[in-house]
Amino acid sequence: MSHDSRSPDGKSPDTAAERHASLTRRKFFRNVGACIALPAFESMFALPAVAASAGGKSAPTRMAFVYVPNGIIPSAFWPAAEGADFALTPTLAPLAPLRNQMQVISGLDCLSADAGPDGPGDHARAGGTFLTNVRVKKTSGSDIRAGVSIDQIVAGKIGHLTRFSSLELTCDAVRKAGDCDSGYACAYVYNLSWRSPNQPLSPEHNPRFVFERLFGAGSPRERVANLKRRQQEQHSILDFVLEDARRLDGQLDGRDRQKLDQYLTSVREIEQRIELTERLPVKNPAVEAPSGVPDRYDEHIALMFDMLALAFQTDSTRVATLLLAREGSNRSFNEIGIAEGHHNLTHHKNDAEIIEKVKQIDLWYVTQLARFLQKMDQTKDIDGQSLLAHSMIVYGSGNADGNHHTHDNLPILLAGGGGGGMKMGRYVKTQATPISNLFLSMADRMGGEQLEKHGDSTGRFTI
Repeated sequence: MSHDSRSPDGKSPDTAAERHASLTRRKFFRNVGACIALPAFESMFALPAVAASAGGKSAPTRMAFVYVPNGIIPSAFWPAAEGADFALTPTLAPLAPLRNQMQVISGLDCLSADAGPDGPGDHARAGGTFLTNVRVKKTSGSDIRAGVSIDQIVAGKIGHLTRFSSLELTCDAVRKAGDCDSGYACAYVYNLSWRSPNQPLSPEHNPRFVFERLFGAGSPRERVANLKRRQQEQHSILDFVLEDARRLDGQLDGRDRQKLDQYLTSVREIEQRIELTERLPVKNPAVEAPSGVPDRYDEHIALMFDMLALAFQTDSTRVATLLLAREGSNRSFNEIGIAEGHHNLTHHKNDAEIIEKVKQIDLWYVTQLARFLQKMDQTKDIDGQSLLAHSMIVYGSGNADGNHHTHDNLPILLAGGGGGGMKMGRYVKTQATPISNLFLSMADRMGGEQLEKHGDSTGRFTI
C-alpha cells in the first residue's frame, strides 16, 4: 500500500496552509495507527501455552478469584472434622466429585472491611477490600481510594507472557458512579480488580463481548479471515506512519524532533510485538460466540465460566476475576422458587424458614461453581493433566455471616492443584489469619519476583 504526503497537484506542500493540512493529516493517521494497532493486535493474537522443559511440555499456572455476595449460612458451610477426613456439608455437597482437588479454609479474615469509625457500609467495604486487603476511603464522590488488588499485582509480574495481562468478568451490571452503600461509591461494590488505589478495572458482563475480545468476531472460519485482514491493515498503518514520519523529520525543530523520536520508538515497539506474535500459533477455538446476555441467571454464570475456561485453555491470560454478583445484591432466585431478594433474606434474624431459603441460595451458587470446576477438570492441558491441576481458583466472599456483616472467618474454598505440590483434599482450620497471607502464597506460585507483603499480610499461608 503506497502513501504520499504531497498535495493533490503532486508537489510537496509549500504554503503554510498546505503544510498545516499535511501535518493534520499526518497527525490523524499517526493517532489512528497508535489506536488501531494495539487493540487489533491485543484482541487477535495468542501467545502459546507451551514452554519446553527436560520432560517435554510444561503448562503454566493460572489463578482466578470468584466472588459470591452477602456471605453464607455458616452452619451449613463449614465441615465438622478437620484434615483429610472432612465430610462435605450440605452447601458443599455439589463439590463431591472434586473433593480431593480442593481445600476448605476457615479462620481467614479481612478486618480492613470492619466498620471502625466509618459506620455503615459493610457491603462496599467487603467488596472493595477482598483482593486489595486495605481499608477503602469512605466517599461517594470521585475521590475513591482503595489499594492495588492481588490479581493486578500478579498481572504486573507475568502479564507480558500472555495477550491479556488479566481478565475481569461480572454477571452483574456495571456502575461507575454514585452512592451504592451508606456513603460508599459504587466503584467499591461493582469492581474486584484495582490497578491502582484510585483506578478500578471495570469488568465485562456480556459474554459475547468477552469472546470477541479474546478471539475476534464471526464463526471460527471467519475469525481466520478477520485475523489476516487485520494483520494486513496493521502493517499498512504502520508503513504509512513510518513513511510519513520520515518525510516530516526534516521539517521539524529540535523539540518536535525529540517528540517524533519518542513516538517512533513506541511505533517500533508495536511493530516488534506484531512480528513476534505472527511467528506464534493463533488460538481459534472451534466454538461459536455467545449471542449475548442470557435472560436466565444460571445461563449467564455458565457462559462467563465458559469464557474463563477458554481464556485459560488458550493461554489468553493467566489471571482473572469473576464477580457473580455485587455485594448487597438483592437478586431473587425464581429458578429455585425464591422470590425474595438475597440481601434481604440474609438478615434473617434467626428465622428458621428464612435461613433455609438462604441455604438454598448458597447451595445454588456452589452448584454453578461445581459445574465450572468439573469442566476445568475434564479439559486436558498441554502436558496431559487437567486445566484444574494447573490452576488456583478461589471461591469466597468478603462477608462471612450476612446476618451480622462480619468479616472474620470468611467462607473460602481453594480449588485446583496450582501446578503441583499443594495439599489438596483437606479442611484447614486456622485462627485469625489475614486472607492476604493466602494471596501471597498464591502469588508465589505464579512466578516473577516474590512479594514481601500484600495489604495487611503477616506472612505466608501454607497451601
